[in-house]
Amino acid sequence: MTRLLIPFWRCADMRWFVLFAVLAVAGCRGDETLFSYGAADKVWQLVELNEAPFTASATIEFPEPGKITGMAPCNSYSGGQAVPYPWFEATQIISTKRACPDLEAEVTYLNALRAATLSEVLGEILILSNPEGLSMVFTAGG
Repeated sequence: MTRLLIPFWRCADMRWFVLFAVLAVAGCRGDETLFSYGAADKVWQLVELNEAPFTASATIEFPEPGKITGMAPCNSYSGGQAVPYPWFEATQIISTKRACPDLEAEVTYLNALRAATLSEVLGEILILSNPEGLSMVFTAGG
């Protein structure tokens, strides 16, 4: 009597088991954004933009996975940020529309935020940057 050996991946039952196991493991993975890598529960104040002091006031917060909020020099804003750490992508940024004397600084800040593609959390320091030379240095406030 010859026994026929069938590789396990060809068995219909085994394929379903493997598929279920992969999906179960993927579902157990938690948040991979900045929120879970030290940026949550802090108000980050921008102190330096492209190696120069940022004299206007601008903040960013990570209130929950996939979300950003903050104050630009004139207006509050919010948006999404769902790419895994160390990547960064501010998406769907919306803001209020108040005018103020720092409107130019606000445009500069929001444009820099949209251009950032990398992030790094070093304790009380958050750096957003990109390969083209953008550098935004934030310090943790409250």
